[in-house]
Amino acid sequence: MPNRPCCIVAVVTGTVFLRESTPAVPSTRERIVDAAIKSFSQQGVSNTPLRAVADAAGVSVGLVQHYFGNKAGLTAAVDEYVLRVFGEVLESEPLPEPPGDHSVELRGRFAKLFHKYPEVTDYVAHALCQGDEIGNVIFDGLLRISTEQGEKYAEHGLVRADLDLLWGTINPLILRVGATMLRHHIERHIPEPFYSVSQLNRWDAAVTALIRKGQFTPEAADI
Repeated sequence: MPNRPCCIVAVVTGTVFLRESTPAVPSTRERIVDAAIKSFSQQGVSNTPLRAVADAAGVSVGLVQHYFGNKAGLTAAVDEYVLRVFGEVLESEPLPEPPGDHSVELRGRFAKLFHKYPEVTDYVAHALCQGDEIGNVIFDGLLRISTEQGEKYAEHGLVRADLDLLWGTINPLILRVGATMLRHHIERHIPEPFYSVSQLNRWDAAVTALIRKGQFTPEAADI
């Protein structure tokens, strides 16, 4: 039998290799963690029984215990996921060195975090209010990022000589993270949800302008 050339028939779609991706179906474990984050962010860890998480995930309490053992194990898994999200969004790529637009890049990452992961953000805001251990870890990590940013600006002579360096690193953190902790109050006074793109961009620009330029003219400095 004569050899015949092997032919690959391609359908012309405008691309060569690109194919429509099939959305990944979350695993049972991932569904439970997702349900826990949403429940914990709304009611807090101590006020959320495993039954509520199981019901939200559409599984039995026994299956939650199979994967995580108890609430402490589930909370540890949630905290690990939260830290991974913060790391991927805020630290996956190095920030530009001053005098590049270091603050603009960092602020964009905060806006992305709040918009893409609202339940994670609310969970952290609740943990910060309650003084939970994950709140301490997140705050200390963000403070370290803010401190490193402030030190780089100081090295390049980009901050005022009379700036209190400690509060100069804490205050930007208060402005950014504090908004998430006060979100429900803030949303009573803005036209759209805080986590909407338009409001996040508006908030982001306002915070950056406040940090860089302040709110008063030079003439008001001595008032």
